[in-house]
Amino acid sequence: MGKLITLFFIFITSVISAQNVYLTKVEKTNDNADKFLYHLKEKISDSEFLGEVEVQGFSADDADVFSQIYKKAKEVGANSFMVKPFETVDGISQKFDAAHYKLHLYYTPSEKFSVDAGDLYLFAASSKDQKININRQDYLLAPRTYLKIPMVTSEIYTISTKKLLGSTIKIQKSAKNTDQYYQISSARLGNSSQNDGTLHLKSGDIVGLEKSFAQFLSVIYQEKK
Repeated sequence: MGKLITLFFIFITSVISAQNVYLTKVEKTNDNADKFLYHLKEKISDSEFLGEVEVQGFSADDADVFSQIYKKAKEVGANSFMVKPFETVDGISQKFDAAHYKLHLYYTPSEKFSVDAGDLYLFAASSKDQKININRQDYLLAPRTYLKIPMVTSEIYTISTKKLLGSTIKIQKSAKNTDQYYQISSARLGNSSQNDGTLHLKSGDIVGLEKSFAQFLSVIYQEKK
């Protein structure tokens, strides 16, 4: 009987905490082959409104959530999105809630997207505070936060997870001034690269992110000032 009660509560908890992604509005569709889905910080006059996606419930699997949003966006031919803030009865925009939000979907001509500034974005993937070092300066990233660093041409940025067996990378501003995105992950166990069956401890990884996913994270995470 006790096991049944435990299973019942596990089931109820999973239902309550489940995240669902809905295509709640379709205004029109656009036939394009764009593979990206970029974030619009402000509305562009040439952007064509196509529909709306609503996300209900919280999930820590950000990649899966983005994958669902991406599929909904491509159903209507969207290549860009903006957050649609919820408003109070007084018409004031509410603070963004990662457990419930709406995104407006658009088709935006490629030449209308804002030009990158050559910034470096570092996202914290861990459920715990993550220490990193950038050019001998220490930073502490709380869970679901990110750091934005304007890079200077010709300067080399050395980024380290600060721990034994952790990762270290060196980055320079690209010639095309493209933004660069990385995620800092926590300690984990994994198989060796030689596939000899042994397990090796990694105390932190630095992984490059695709631009569309990274821009989505910049929406649902908080920037560390």
